Amino acid sequence: MNQMLSGIAQQLKDNTQERSVSEQVAARLVTKKVQLIYAFNGSGKTRLSREFKELVNPKGENSEDSDEPTRSKILYYNAFTEDLFYWDNDLRGDVERKLCIQPNAYTRLVLVEQGQDQNAITHFQRYTDDKLTPRFNEEYTVKDKDGKERIVPAFSEVTFSFERGDDQKTDNVKISKGEESSFIWSIFYAVLEQVIEVLNVAEPDQRETDQFNELEYIFIDDPVSSLDDNHLIQLAVDLAALIKSNESNLKFIISTHNPLFYNVLCNELGSNDKSKRPYWKAQWLAKFRLDKSEDGSQTLIEQPNDSPFSYHLHLLSYLEEAIETGQVEKYHFNLLRNILEKTATFLGYKRWEQLLPESEDSGPNLYAKRIVNFASHSKHSADESKYLEPQEKNMLGLIVKHVINTHKFRREENQNA
Repeated sequence: MNQMLSGIAQQLKDNTQERSVSEQVAARLVTKKVQLIYAFNGSGKTRLSREFKELVNPKGENSEDSDEPTRSKILYYNAFTEDLFYWDNDLRGDVERKLCIQPNAYTRLVLVEQGQDQNAITHFQRYTDDKLTPRFNEEYTVKDKDGKERIVPAFSEVTFSFERGDDQKTDNVKISKGEESSFIWSIFYAVLEQVIEVLNVAEPDQRETDQFNELEYIFIDDPVSSLDDNHLIQLAVDLAALIKSNESNLKFIISTHNPLFYNVLCNELGSNDKSKRPYWKAQWLAKFRLDKSEDGSQTLIEQPNDSPFSYHLHLLSYLEEAIETGQVEKYHFNLLRNILEKTATFLGYKRWEQLLPESEDSGPNLYAKRIVNFASHSKHSADESKYLEPQEKNMLGLIVKHVINTHKFRREENQNA
């Protein structure tokens, strides 16, 4: 059933409600402590995290910008978290490049109050390079253009250096976007570790701090942008292990557009570390797919827990639906090329074009190759129209049908039956 994001946020919240054993048996429902959501970019994942935050912790009730963020019921990581960090590239001198940290209650909590800077650095180096070293600033005084002095607070700036291991280093390195995302995630992950460690102490009066006593939810939206597969898998394994160590009533909601990250989390959360058999807490895990409809509404579709999410089958099903309804647009060729490239790699072909329908001379259909290339790699503004000619739509249908029939893909609905 199509819903607004507010309705889906309520559904996710309802899934976490504590139920008695009799209620669980009667309704065949188990309290979900972890909910995983897969969705394409643009489906509303980040907006869903905001809707859920507003549902659990409305504005005015200890929002993330309040003086006491840790009295909040929810801690979340999403695009807004990354927006707290921005670059000063020193355009005039091109020397003192630094990542600035927008001061707010969240960054003050992580870096100043909880002192998680060193743990964050350790995690960052694991996901990037142990020679790439962040350094947080100490408090210092500067003069503005009018000659007035102002204090730059500690932990409001980060510089990066590359240690070469031979007493030489390169200072003020401008790190990549992927490394920047990893750094911001590492700061969040460091405080998440402490949250779980504190809340695992059952008696509130025996905890080292009461800052997290009101916390009920952790909402994580796409912490994996620009990471290579190896580091992405490591991040997913680390996060799953941390979640499995949680013995409190803390609930987790994780959304992502990355199928590898999604599947690694599913496998890690659903298996025992020693035996790799189904984990006894797997019943607490719910898996979903968030789909966006033509009218802009969203649908949250529950996925079976006994099978992995097959990204390529979902894409093929998505393409077949677009072809059947005649709603084919240029971006569908991007999805098709994604399938062709991954299938070619898996089957050992050197080029994805070898999976295309053959021409009369038994070579790849040149028109099919050209239209896939053209539609999936437009470079000019005139090419950005989402509309396609009838023959282009027909070619998409021909290629999809050929790939499915030639390589015997199982239909997604059959797999999930």
